[in-house]
Amino acid sequence: MLRQYELVERVKTYEPGADEDALNRAYVFTMRAHGTQKRASGDPYFSHPVEVAGLLSEKRLDSASIITGLLHDTVEDTETTVAQIGDLFGPEISGLVDGVTKLSQLELQSDRSKQAENFRKLVLAMSQDIRVLVVKLADRLHNMRTLHFIKASEKRRRIARETMDIYVPLAERIGIRDWKEELEDLAFQELNPDARASIIKRLAFLRERGGDLIGRVRVTLAELIEKESVAAEVSGREKSPYSIWRKMQRQNVGFEQLSDIMAFRVIVDTVADCYRVLGVIHARYSSVPGRFKDYISLPKPNGYRSLHTGVIGPENQRIEIQIRTREMHEVAELGVAAHWRYKDSGKSRSAPSTEGRQYRWLRELLEILENAAGPEDFLEHTKMEMFSDQVFVFSPKGDLFALPRGSTPVDFAYAVHTDIGDRCTAARVNGRIMPLRTQLRNGDQVEVVTSKAQTPSPAWESFVVTGKARACIRRFIRSQQREQYLRLGREIVEKIFHQFHYELTEKALKGVLKRFRVDSVEDLHVAVGEGRVTGREVLYAVYPGAKDQQQPQRKVKPKGGGADGMTREDRGSTVPLRGLIPNMAIHYAKCCHPLPGDRIVGIVTTGKGVTIHTVDCPTLESFSDMPERWLDVGWETGEGTNSFVGRISAVLSNEPGALAALTSVIGRDGGNITNLKFIDRSEDFFGLLVDIEVHDVRQLNNIIAALRASVLVNSVERAQSG
Repeated sequence: MLRQYELVERVKTYEPGADEDALNRAYVFTMRAHGTQKRASGDPYFSHPVEVAGLLSEKRLDSASIITGLLHDTVEDTETTVAQIGDLFGPEISGLVDGVTKLSQLELQSDRSKQAENFRKLVLAMSQDIRVLVVKLADRLHNMRTLHFIKASEKRRRIARETMDIYVPLAERIGIRDWKEELEDLAFQELNPDARASIIKRLAFLRERGGDLIGRVRVTLAELIEKESVAAEVSGREKSPYSIWRKMQRQNVGFEQLSDIMAFRVIVDTVADCYRVLGVIHARYSSVPGRFKDYISLPKPNGYRSLHTGVIGPENQRIEIQIRTREMHEVAELGVAAHWRYKDSGKSRSAPSTEGRQYRWLRELLEILENAAGPEDFLEHTKMEMFSDQVFVFSPKGDLFALPRGSTPVDFAYAVHTDIGDRCTAARVNGRIMPLRTQLRNGDQVEVVTSKAQTPSPAWESFVVTGKARACIRRFIRSQQREQYLRLGREIVEKIFHQFHYELTEKALKGVLKRFRVDSVEDLHVAVGEGRVTGREVLYAVYPGAKDQQQPQRKVKPKGGGADGMTREDRGSTVPLRGLIPNMAIHYAKCCHPLPGDRIVGIVTTGKGVTIHTVDCPTLESFSDMPERWLDVGWETGEGTNSFVGRISAVLSNEPGALAALTSVIGRDGGNITNLKFIDRSEDFFGLLVDIEVHDVRQLNNIIAALRASVLVNSVERAQSG
């Protein structure tokens, strides 16, 4: 444990103007505040904040951060208050301590939703001052070093999993590589001790068999570079057990099949020397395809810059080499601390700026937080984004954007600005109009085409990969979905009250809100629209006497029958369908593919709203004894600007040109084939199902009639299912 004078002297070596008195007072204060408290290891509790302060000083954090490290547990674990911290050490320190304290109070929760809430709070706190995150990472690192003293195995595993899921990627994002690797390894030791022990054993065997292989390779590389008169420092190391295990999992190979388990670093004076060394190494050794990455011209979002390459090096060993300048190395080692920026105001110092490019990811996390439905939704999106490999693309103005691998133009549009994403209609990739689901590649230039009339499509969620894009699309869907459920629920309630001849008033509905556990009449209508509550249940809650009344039973058209299956009384009201978004409050059944012009009926489905069927759909038979779930719907006049999918079954002659004839007829009559499936094939004929995008049933019937006139089409019918 660092002694008081040792900590102060260490800070003063890199911050000569540090407040020595405040550092000494903080050290003494934390010792007295924690008193005789003990940690699980049996050590005095104050040893933990002192070790945290020591970790921060190794990264050359400012004295305010060191003091925060010393005091970060006093508010939570002692009688000290934030106000007292403010009185003794000033508002800056009390603000930092308060931020770290709020996070620590949430860590004791094992529930996933609490873990998600913890992460949400962390993002909010570090958006105010990034030093909160750095202190929190130091706190977590020391706790992980002493994790083995905790007796409860389940608690150890929970802490290790949280470390791997949240703190490791955050350490990566702010560029503190050695903390990230140590957190990974300590978590790996708890989560998969057998795998870690096996890899360490294999590495020890290789060292024993190969001797000082890393030393020999390092000397060979240093001599090669020295011949080119380039001043360089060359070092080498084994890759960490966790990085080796992760590579085995990713490539689905055994340890014996891994060849690049050694990594070497070359540190030079200038950027020009970086590329000279790269040329020397590639001229001498065969490079491994796909392993070269230029992070000097395209830095990582956290500011990391270096050249990475893989070669078949000395002694025929496959190795990884990193080449960087001393300045780049300092950034790689110190991370966010190397980017420290202070705004001078006399002798005062403010928090480091978070406006640089390396903090763009933090602003994006805040936007995801704003659009997420809840903490768990936020955690899902951000974990996905932080763990993804990256692809680098450019805007038309040459601005660089780092996106997760697999990103599409829609992801890029949302990365530029939320409004651009919401109004995206098309995209040019390298000057060519490309589908919005196109996966972007390194170096692509992307131009987004927007329209004020455009809104996010629910279909986008199936192919976007960034957390921000997914959260924004889901937010829009939720808002639209609620509006649709609200309209639908109101229609259902009004209809059932009208059928039973009861008066419907808002006052009456307010009187039954508690029974349905909702806060407002609007929420009650939404619940009915979603199918969680039926209109009949609302009626019976308001007017219990309605249970004694009889209601006409719903008649279902029998298969092959000619009646439409609805009594005259059933046709009193219809729900307009214009403007509803498919797959939200109302969606169209895949069993019968209803089209405008068909006679239709709606079935209220829990969690989906209303499913629209044709009145002769065989599926309706299964709902014959549930009349409260039936809803009369109809097409608004003038429907036809939207597209719907109709399905036909056709039998074609097995001759050249038959399929071309079918597609030609469909296209000539304005239909668009969205799916085609072969279901039967013989020597003379073949059968298939075709999904066709049309405006209404009349257009589909015209297509069917035209197909029947073709000599190559044996038969064609509208399909009910398949």
